[in-house]
Amino acid sequence: MQLFFKRIFQQAIREGRKQTTIRRWDRPLLAAGEQAYSPGLGWLVIDSVEVVELESLDDDHARADGFDTKILLVQALQAFYPDFDRDQKQWFLIRFRLHQPQAKRRAEPPMP
Repeated sequence: MQLFFKRIFQQAIREGRKQTTIRRWDRPLLAAGEQAYSPGLGWLVIDSVEVVELESLDDDHARADGFDTKILLVQALQAFYPDFDRDQKQWFLIRFRLHQPQAKRRAEPPMP
């Protein structure tokens, strides 16, 4: 699975300031523990996927999604999904983090 992010969000993701995304899907397309590839970013580890209602979101959700306030987050979602009130889909809150591959360990010197 791939998750696409607008270029304006990629630096915030790299810096850990954006740790969630809200998507409009028929059904969950990802699950906790899976990885998703994001062009321009690399692999993301999916920590959780849950159904949410816009009304239940608050400023903390907005900040985790890279927005200063809930109002700005909801305005962006309405712009990204202009037909959301008629599409019969659900909002999904996806928590993620950039996959940080473990550094390769140097081979230990052989025992004498």
